[in-house]
Amino acid sequence: MTKLKIKTGDTVKVIAGAHKSTPDNAVTGKVIKVLLKENKAIVEGVNMVKKHAKPSATNPQGGIIEKEAPIHISNLSLMTSKGESTRVGYRIEEGKKVRFSKKSNEVI
Repeated sequence: MTKLKIKTGDTVKVIAGAHKSTPDNAVTGKVIKVLLKENKAIVEGVNMVKKHAKPSATNPQGGIIEKEAPIHISNLSLMTSKGESTRVGYRIEEGKKVRFSKKSNEVI
C-alpha cells in the first residue's frame, strides 16, 4: 500500500480523464473519501453515475439514484487556497511532519 498525498477534505482539480475540462472552467471539488487499496478518491460532484435502486426500508420509493463514483488519484491535482494547481511536499515543522504546497510554499 502506498502513501497518498491527497486526503479527505482537500480541494482537488480533475486533470485527466472523462471529467477533465479546459483550464478556464476547471472541474474542482472536495474529497469526500479516499480509497487507499484502490488508489482512488470520491470527489464531491465529479464522476457522477446513475444507480438503479430497489425499494428498501431506507428508500421505500426506489428508482434511479445519482451518486459519485471513485476517480483515480493520478487524475487529481491538489489546489492551493488561491485556487491554483500544485504538487505536495513534506517537511518537519516544530517536530511535526506537515504537507506543503510546492508552488506557494504554504502549509496545507
